[in-house]
Amino acid sequence: MPSRRRPTERARLENRPVDGEKRVLLAAPRGYCAGVDRAVVAVEKALDRYGAPVYVRKQIVHNIHVVTELEAKGAIFVEEVDEVPEGAHIVFSAHGVSPAVVQGAADRGLHAIDATCPLVTKVHREAVRFARDDFEILLIGHDGHEEVEGTAGHAPERVTIVNNPEEADTVQVKDPSKVVWLSQTTLSVDETMETVNRLRTRFPELHNPPSDDICYATQNRQVAIKKVAKDADLVIVVGSANSSNSVRLVEVALEYGAKAAYRVDYADEVKQEWLDGVETVGVTSGASVPEVLVQEVLEALSEAGYGDVEEVRTAEEDLMFSLPKELRQDPSGQRDERALGGRAARS
Repeated sequence: MPSRRRPTERARLENRPVDGEKRVLLAAPRGYCAGVDRAVVAVEKALDRYGAPVYVRKQIVHNIHVVTELEAKGAIFVEEVDEVPEGAHIVFSAHGVSPAVVQGAADRGLHAIDATCPLVTKVHREAVRFARDDFEILLIGHDGHEEVEGTAGHAPERVTIVNNPEEADTVQVKDPSKVVWLSQTTLSVDETMETVNRLRTRFPELHNPPSDDICYATQNRQVAIKKVAKDADLVIVVGSANSSNSVRLVEVALEYGAKAAYRVDYADEVKQEWLDGVETVGVTSGASVPEVLVQEVLEALSEAGYGDVEEVRTAEEDLMFSLPKELRQDPSGQRDERALGGRAARS
């Protein structure tokens, strides 16, 4: 898997004059969610417990910095379980896997640790239940995304993927009275509901999932950037290109009033010309982004005169998830002090 080492140097941004006062609106909540933190801690603890290497199927979370840091500690990222030596330890990523992947790992005698986000596991269970009850499942999400592949794999004969609102106008079902929608957890809330509304126009008896599938962190970060975007000349989203929720934040920022919006992995990617004439910069980060990367962007902006930082908070987050069962106890059998994931447990 490709990775990129953290930049060691970056050019300083220039403090060029603008018509008004320079400031930063810093969105909150931002960055790590409980599911991401749980998955990252799971790999760290597996390395502590079992020693390097520990294998990870796909990227544990969609952030190149996190992957690079874990590689340096001894994690080896692979595409599929057949690349892992028999009998080794493997961690399944936060995005989840299909039963076929679980069986493939078992067939190779691998010691599997399932770091699937519990909110994704919830969607898996919904897919299994609706398939058992003879429903067709319209899975709103991006074909090829690991989460979508994992969810679809729990009911492959029953799932049809709907990539966008336009596909809602053409998708076909066998029995319009026995159809339900589920969704990828990291989508734009607005686009998902547009897709659902279009589906319901065609299939009035479309069933809803028992609870909203878009995860709390995705929703919270989108709400926060909506509030920031209306006052921002420029929005910078920290997050990787393969992070669906990070990419959505750029789109949401533009939709809700930002004059320009860009995604960066690292502070050295912020371009001087983005700041020309800009008074207010909005900053946020995707749910798989460690806060250190945001702080580096703020430091770079400060050099350019944007030292006045105002946090715009729209929600509080205190959710924590238990670690995978294999990692909740230390080697002596005692409950480990980091048995819970989530930032509160690590502070």
